[in-house]
Amino acid sequence: QVQLVESGGGSVQTGGSLRLSCVASGLTYSRYCMGWSRQTPGKEREEVAAVDSDGSSTYTNSVKGRFTISQDNAKNVLYLQMNDLKPEDTGMYFCAAIPSPDMTAKQALAVMRDRPSLVSWGQGTQVTVSS
Repeated sequence: QVQLVESGGGSVQTGGSLRLSCVASGLTYSRYCMGWSRQTPGKEREEVAAVDSDGSSTYTNSVKGRFTISQDNAKNVLYLQMNDLKPEDTGMYFCAAIPSPDMTAKQALAVMRDRPSLVSWGQGTQVTVSS
């Protein structure tokens, strides 16, 4: 059974930084693509970033140049470094495990968006950015 546990959320002011972590267990990490989504009340879930088994990554346009997704394969940990945070980045951030080692990061992001039932999700960590 796949388990994903996020941490690192918090409250920061505009322009601040946070690093989210996601510890994965119950899976063979190298056989998964990994990603992050966020959910804000009243808005649709937004897929933020994904990384494939080769380490290639993709981002939604609103976070390009500010967020960096990375992973420590030896420790089964996924990260999301968030810099220059804006109030619109506020939301619950969820870690995602997409069960395919052959997908590209863009394909993984699409699966997170279009086929969420195929994805394993963490419980989320809250990020709040104040102006």
